[in-house]
Amino acid sequence: MSTVVVTRLVEAPVEDVWRVFTDLPRRCEWLSTVTEVQLLTDGPFGQGTVWRETRTMPDDAEITEEFRVAECVAPAEFVVESPGIGAEYRMAYTFVPVTEGRHRGGTMVTVVQDGTPTAPAGRFLAMVFGGLAARTVEGALRRDLDDLAAAA
Repeated sequence: MSTVVVTRLVEAPVEDVWRVFTDLPRRCEWLSTVTEVQLLTDGPFGQGTVWRETRTMPDDAEITEEFRVAECVAPAEFVVESPGIGAEYRMAYTFVPVTEGRHRGGTMVTVVQDGTPTAPAGRFLAMVFGGLAARTVEGALRRDLDDLAAAA
């Protein structure tokens, strides 16, 4: 298993950051790499919400992944799971209000992504490319949080 952690200050209140991040139909508008979102469940964002998201990768290839909200405590945190190709991913997002200092009124957003290879090829690739894969994931997560900060 590999774990990547990224934290980003967003200069907006927690409620605004949560609203932008969990508005799944509008993700294409603010996430620079997302080209399509398909909701697979009805109702508000919460535990059990499922969607597919198509992204453009750094090599211009497109990848579609399915996400399911496994846990949700609005507007503080949620966990999504995604069965990937050769690996399973779990991403935990936390949204913490900044209550003191010059960034008071902002939000610290942290994402922790755990990836577990599920196929022999995935385990082999994780051994060979583990550090490179972690840096690639970290860069993608940072870009997503930068996009969130700009949108919120």
